[in-house]
Amino acid sequence: MLETSGVWALLFQMLLISIVFLSSVDNGSAGITSTFIRSDWPSIDIPLDSEVFAVPKGYNAPQQVHITQGDYDGKAVIISWVTPKETGSGNVQYGTSEEQYEFNAEGTVTNYTFYHYKSGYIHHCLVDGLEHNTTYYYKIGSGDSSRKFWFQTPPEIHPDASYTFGIIGDLGQTYNSLSTVEHYMQSGAQAVLFVGDLSYADDCEYNDVGIRWDSWGRFIERSVAYQPWIWSVGNHEIEYMPEMGEVVPFKQYLHRYETPYVASKSSNPLWYAIRRASAHIIILSSYSAFVKYTPQWTWLKEELTRVDREKTPWLIVLMHVPIYNSNEAHFMEGEAMQAVFESWFVHYKVDLIFAGHVHAYERSYRISNIFYNDSSCDPYPIPDKSAPVYITVGDGGNKEGLASSFTEPQPDYSAFREASYGHSTLELKNRTHAFYHWNRNDDGEKVATDTVVFHNQYWASNLQMRLKKSHLRTADGSIAYY
Repeated sequence: MLETSGVWALLFQMLLISIVFLSSVDNGSAGITSTFIRSDWPSIDIPLDSEVFAVPKGYNAPQQVHITQGDYDGKAVIISWVTPKETGSGNVQYGTSEEQYEFNAEGTVTNYTFYHYKSGYIHHCLVDGLEHNTTYYYKIGSGDSSRKFWFQTPPEIHPDASYTFGIIGDLGQTYNSLSTVEHYMQSGAQAVLFVGDLSYADDCEYNDVGIRWDSWGRFIERSVAYQPWIWSVGNHEIEYMPEMGEVVPFKQYLHRYETPYVASKSSNPLWYAIRRASAHIIILSSYSAFVKYTPQWTWLKEELTRVDREKTPWLIVLMHVPIYNSNEAHFMEGEAMQAVFESWFVHYKVDLIFAGHVHAYERSYRISNIFYNDSSCDPYPIPDKSAPVYITVGDGGNKEGLASSFTEPQPDYSAFREASYGHSTLELKNRTHAFYHWNRNDDGEKVATDTVVFHNQYWASNLQMRLKKSHLRTADGSIAYY
């Protein structure tokens, strides 16, 4: 009984936050197109001799260290790194004490060439059998060149397990990218959901393509060596460059970044699923075949049936190309995937779909267009309480700059949109509610610009009915209904 009272007290504290913008189709609020314009730093890559790309000291010292989830349920990590001169040790020493590494795991090593560039020795090591909600310390390398890091495993799978994710997309390695990463690291989030377009190395030529993958790996190490980033791919990972003799899609990405795809019965590392805390997260590939009977289509159909909302109530999908996008950049590019998968997303009541690709921010209301091919219906999205909220966060800061031209008038399905750099956080509070923030990089300051309380699609319907007649005023004086 005390636990129930505590939950209700927390919910009403949430409702008293004065800056809430509710993402509800009952809201009736007009969408907002922000007029904010900032004087951003130049959209150019940071010079390679910058301190942010510093090579660690010591001969053949491990660099570009990064971790991601290594299994289905969060009791394993994949630790990856590069040794530049020679193979070196491929082992990870780890334990629960910073003073003593009780365990040892042996990894694999690979390398590759791209044009005339030859990569360093890329190590991947699966560390499994971990305990939930535990801090682990790990060491890689040997002798004076060894390096030490740590990470924390997520809580056990449970419908009320609280957890905070960051969401970043289209990052690159500019001064704006650095601002995004530094602001994200202040957020307190525990893992990143990355929605594609990592290094933007493909905007370079010849050997510089591989070199910029190396610099990006060192650039993000400050975060990803200590907490998992959950990867999805974008168009900038394809790197189809026949003029350089490189025609294998995703070649560099697949050598460098591992995913736990086998654990979710996927046949390809570009699409997979994980469970973490109270969330079931599905990662799709916008640039792999997804029409009927293809491997990705077949896998997603089966994976959706494996989702257990009693254990993981929050169902989240990551993709690169947004299905709903009112920016002139990449307008309607997501229509093909929408035609194939949107009805599934509505049927299974997906909570949130995050995408990138468009270098701006946008959040939708809960809407669907699953009857678009019915001649008796209007070919426009309509409010749908069973539909996901679609959020575009392609605003990480890459060298191509912002997509500042939105279509006019703002579509009815679009709740908020702004062409600025930033990142998002999603704080899962319990099985019914989550806090969401989009944080603008405002000339060096992190500014929470779009703030929403999301109701879980599976669990919150009864609670919504109880609260429907209650209301609070938002900061701008408008009324948000709950």
